Amino acid sequence: MSWPGLSRPSTTCGAGPAKIADDRAKPHSYQDKGSCGARLFPHRHGKDKPGHDDERATPRPNFSPAAPYPDSYGAKPGHVTTAWPLFALILLTYACTHPLKPDPHYVLGKPYQAGPIWYYPAESYDLDETGLAAVTKDTTTRLTADGELFDQTALAAAHPSIQLPAIARVTNLETGLETTVRINDRGTGDPHRLVEITRRTAVLLGMPPDGIARVRVTVLPVESHAAAEALPGAPSLGLTSAPRGGVEVADLPPPPGIGRGRGHIVAETVAPPPEAAPSAAPPMRLPESVSRTEPRPGRLMVRLDTFDQRRYAAVQQARMAAAGAVIVPIGEGRSHQYRVEIGPVPDVAHADAILDQALLSGIPDARIIVD
Repeated sequence: MSWPGLSRPSTTCGAGPAKIADDRAKPHSYQDKGSCGARLFPHRHGKDKPGHDDERATPRPNFSPAAPYPDSYGAKPGHVTTAWPLFALILLTYACTHPLKPDPHYVLGKPYQAGPIWYYPAESYDLDETGLAAVTKDTTTRLTADGELFDQTALAAAHPSIQLPAIARVTNLETGLETTVRINDRGTGDPHRLVEITRRTAVLLGMPPDGIARVRVTVLPVESHAAAEALPGAPSLGLTSAPRGGVEVADLPPPPGIGRGRGHIVAETVAPPPEAAPSAAPPMRLPESVSRTEPRPGRLMVRLDTFDQRRYAAVQQARMAAAGAVIVPIGEGRSHQYRVEIGPVPDVAHADAILDQALLSGIPDARIIVD
C-alpha cells in the first residue's frame, strides 16, 4: 500500500531489485538492518546482541508495507498511523469551542463605509433623535464593537456613529413603552434604520421579533459619561483641580480718620460647599425596567438636509421635487435655517422607497425621522 506524502525509507543502500526482493522474503519481526549491515532499529526489549549498546536508541516504526509495526504504536500491519492529524483535530476543536474573552473598552472609531453611506463616529452625550428601530437577527456568539459579549437577552442596542458605550432611553412612539438600553455595538448598516435593538429589548417595547417601530432615542448624559469613564480607553483631559480650603472672614480696622466702633474683630472659617460625588458606573447588564408614556406615533418623514442659505435648499428641493420635497424655514430672529424634507408618508415601505431615491440622487445625509 502506498500513502500520499510518505516515502518508504531506503534500506538497500543502492542494492538492485533482486536484493530488495531477497530482503523482503526473509522472516523477521523487525527489519532492523539494511542491506549494507547498518542498524536501523533497536530490538523491542533493549539489546538484541551482546556487545551492542542500544539502550539510548529510540524505537521507530518501519514504514515498509511488508514489515509489521511495534505493538506500542497500536497499528495494524500494513497501515501507517501518525499523531499529527489527531493533534490538529484537537487544536481545531479547542479553537471552535473556546469561549470568547470579553474586553470592554471605550471606542469611537474611524469613519467607515456601509454600503453606499459613509459614517463619521462622533461623541454626543446630548443626542436626541427619532427614526425607525429594527430587531437584530444576529444569533452568533461574538463580541460587540466595544468588546462586550453580544447577548440577545440583554437590553442593548447598536448605533452607527455614537461613542461606545452609551446609555440611552429608547421609547416606542407607537406603544408609549420605554426602557433604558446600553448602546455597545456598531450598526445597523442600513441607512433606513436608526438603531438596531436586541430581541429582549423589542419584547419590552412591545415590538414583534421581526418588526419595525417608530422610536425616539435619547442619550442619558450622566449615565453615559459614567459608563465611558469606567472603561479603559476613555478620553481624559488629565486636569487636576486645585485644593479647596476654608475661606477666612475677618473685620478690618477702620480707615484713618474714622472712629472705631465698639465692635470687635471676628474671624471665622466658612466651609466650602461639598463636591458632588461622582456617579457610579451603570452595570454592564442593565436591569429590566419599563415605563409607559402616552403613545405619539407622529408623522413619518424623509428629511433630506438643512441649509443656512435658502438658495442651496432650493437646489436640493428641485432635485427631489417629483417626490414632493418642500423647504421649511426654521429658527427665530436672525438665526434662520432652511430644511428640505418630504412627507408625511403613509407607511414604512413608502419612506424606504423615497430614501432610496434620495440616496441615488446624491443626497447622503437623507434619513427617515418621526415628526
